Amino acid sequence: MTYKVNEIQVSYREKLRTIKSDSITNSQAVAQLLYKNWDKKTIGMHETFKVLLLNNANKVKGIYPLSQGGITGTLVDLRILFAIVLKTLSVGMILVHCHPSGQLKPSEADRKLTQKIKRAGELFDVRVLDHIILAPDGSYYSFSDNGDL
Repeated sequence: MTYKVNEIQVSYREKLRTIKSDSITNSQAVAQLLYKNWDKKTIGMHETFKVLLLNNANKVKGIYPLSQGGITGTLVDLRILFAIVLKTLSVGMILVHCHPSGQLKPSEADRKLTQKIKRAGELFDVRVLDHIILAPDGSYYSFSDNGDL
């Protein structure tokens, strides 16, 4: 899907990495899929925020890299996030970002952002199934598994 804005084409397809997978059933499978598709050269250098887009059967439609930041943080623009979710007709999503430090404990900003996205998703009937924090060694933290969602 492409839109012209003052003769500039805007498309999400260049960055959307499509993945063929079975239905997502647990956080471990999600973390393994994400880690396998993460650039190992940069996961320990800077925070990156991605969204895993899902259909109604919880099958992965794709992974979209939403933002890339510095060592200790990255910005997430909800308008861009939901533009991607709506353009791809996704009904579910799993949020994910990395902590280059390896510290898996979510920050207060992580918690607030997750709740903000979850509330916005409810307006569009889009479910936020989890928020995963990945560490450079492949370990992870699941908001859903830990009752933070």
